[in-house]
Amino acid sequence: MSERKAFARPRHKDFCSGSSVECLAILVSPLLKTSRKSDLRLEDSLAKARSRTMLRLMRKRFEVQLSLGNTPIEKVAIPLKSRDELPPVLAGLQWIFQTPELNSQIFELLEKHVTAGKKATGRPGLDLWHILVLGVVRLALGCDYDRLEHLANYDGLLRQILGLNPVLSDQEKPFHYKTLSENVCHVNEELLQQINALVVEAGRAVFKKKENAPAEPIRAKVDSYVLETNVHFPTDLNLLWDAQRKTVDLLMPMVEQAALAGWRKCQEWRRKLKGQMIGLTRLTSGGGPNKEQRKGAAAEAYVQDSYRFEEKVYQTIRALPAPQSVLECVRREELDYFHTMMIKQLDLVERRLLQGQTIPHEEKIFSLFEPHTEWIKKGKLFPPVELGHKVLLTTDQFELILDYKVMEQLNDADEVIALVDRLLANYGWSSVASLSFDKGFSRTEDRQLLELYIPEVVMPKRGKRNSADQEREQRRSFVALRRKHNAIESDINALEHHGLDRCPDKGLHGFKRYTGFGVLAYNLHKIGQRLIERRRCAQPVKVLCA
Repeated sequence: MSERKAFARPRHKDFCSGSSVECLAILVSPLLKTSRKSDLRLEDSLAKARSRTMLRLMRKRFEVQLSLGNTPIEKVAIPLKSRDELPPVLAGLQWIFQTPELNSQIFELLEKHVTAGKKATGRPGLDLWHILVLGVVRLALGCDYDRLEHLANYDGLLRQILGLNPVLSDQEKPFHYKTLSENVCHVNEELLQQINALVVEAGRAVFKKKENAPAEPIRAKVDSYVLETNVHFPTDLNLLWDAQRKTVDLLMPMVEQAALAGWRKCQEWRRKLKGQMIGLTRLTSGGGPNKEQRKGAAAEAYVQDSYRFEEKVYQTIRALPAPQSVLECVRREELDYFHTMMIKQLDLVERRLLQGQTIPHEEKIFSLFEPHTEWIKKGKLFPPVELGHKVLLTTDQFELILDYKVMEQLNDADEVIALVDRLLANYGWSSVASLSFDKGFSRTEDRQLLELYIPEVVMPKRGKRNSADQEREQRRSFVALRRKHNAIESDINALEHHGLDRCPDKGLHGFKRYTGFGVLAYNLHKIGQRLIERRRCAQPVKVLCA
């Protein structure tokens, strides 16, 4: 029974090395003997054996379902003429399942990061295969966990790739959206970067024109774009209101639990502060006679009422009893955070509107809920400002994403050397034939250093060019590679249309995990498209005779 935990299929002794009927016979035959000796029914023996197996290892690579109606994952028929986004991704996941070496490497990484240090007791979690498949499918379709729950329970093709029966039975426990979100969160950015590097290295062989042909040298293209966080456009007034309303929402349950007085007019406070914020916002953006006098009077009244409200909140927090549980400690910490942000934003509003100061960029915060959000200007006409983080992408001639990184407070030119180090370390020192950038990455000393290791470096100079720069940029190879560099824009557009335009996950770790799953889903989509195209071409041509 212990061999049932294995997922990879390179050895003949593994459980799944034979057909599904042989696998089931190997598993059921000892259970029949046990049931005869102990006078148990076969169903009871199966349930008992399954519970013992789960106690030995609560999160497995892949659990083989004891059902004759299940189709082995490697034999699942992927639609070859479907125009939907899901079949190519499932074809890519099926390719991972069928490639023994890649299969083993990926699941060794998953076991190292997800199950390391965990006890082998407790409730069973999702299989590692299910975590990988469902995390990829969510980004491939750009859907939320509610739709992912529906697909995992009722989409027959996806359930077959998960190794389940196409139809959810009454005896089977359905997936719940909370279970999916909590299990997918076990995967981090480092793990996804390693998995993506393995997938791309193995996937490049799929694009060979001939099966035994040598691997083509990499012709890489580099660019960055902004992945937005899920925040509203920030102003100091609406950020102050965010802090005030969240403080009230968190404080009132504590006040009721502690039976403290003084908050009978809580809803009146909310209406008053929100009305003052909206009125001051309209005065600031509008016009009319005596605008400055009216704006100053409204700002002074709003600031005075906000200070009175903050003092009331402060006195109430001091009167609260000490937290008695971990949950109460977490809520108290969250309350302290929004109270601190309320004081900070109130100070910024007073300095800007009443004292006429210009607030330095370093003191500004652009979201109370996603404080890692950056204010990014890339010189575009629309949108002129983007809120999120830059994502650095490197693609090859097959449109696969070789490398990616979420940049934090960094310019494009600052990442060139570190990017090339990662490329050469992952794919070999002699594998990269060319590397192209746009003018935003231009730096003379970096270009000269890269030319020592890469045969062709395309880095157009920013600003005025001398005769040597003009001669270098007019070479035929330079011009041809620079024209091909624009293909990365279509790759970025494809990423944005598959979920990587706005990140709904919370926190910087969630932002990076969402990006990693999006890149992995994109690469598997490209590989799956190529596999489907090859299968379609291998089909015999049907000739209709009169």
